[in-house]
Amino acid sequence: MRFVGYKIPMIKLDEFYMSEAIKEARKAFDEDEVPVGAVVVHEGRVIARGHNQVERLKDPTAHAEMLALTSATNHLGTKWLNGASLYVTIEPCSMCAGALVLSRLEHVYFGARDPKTGACGSVINIISHKKLNHRIKVKGGVLEKECGSLLSEFFKKKRSK
Repeated sequence: MRFVGYKIPMIKLDEFYMSEAIKEARKAFDEDEVPVGAVVVHEGRVIARGHNQVERLKDPTAHAEMLALTSATNHLGTKWLNGASLYVTIEPCSMCAGALVLSRLEHVYFGARDPKTGACGSVINIISHKKLNHRIKVKGGVLEKECGSLLSEFFKKKRSK
């Protein structure tokens, strides 16, 4: 197990940052948006947050990842997110995965897998594609149960209406 800082196991740090992404997903849930949340971490600090706002903004690109990326690049004043990591509650789709590659993130950590549109290995694998000029290290399944249950609860509520 790799240790960071004051001998905090890396797995616990991953869970901490994912719990921050889950807080963002809960905001989306409360706004009747698909509950996806994301945070960008750079040099050990959360520098950007985002949650789905597709319905509110009437914008199909207003995914949590996209909003967090824009916030992070604004925060750093650069288009590159070298050395940064994204924590997101569900596996990114192809649109988001493409943007993640273009931003040159170092790591992506996601919670629940997406067997319908996941572009980090479930359906396709954009972020690690050998023909692209940048590849991102990926780890799925971080707090997977918590992330998945929030999505399940949301869609169960939608079906019952």
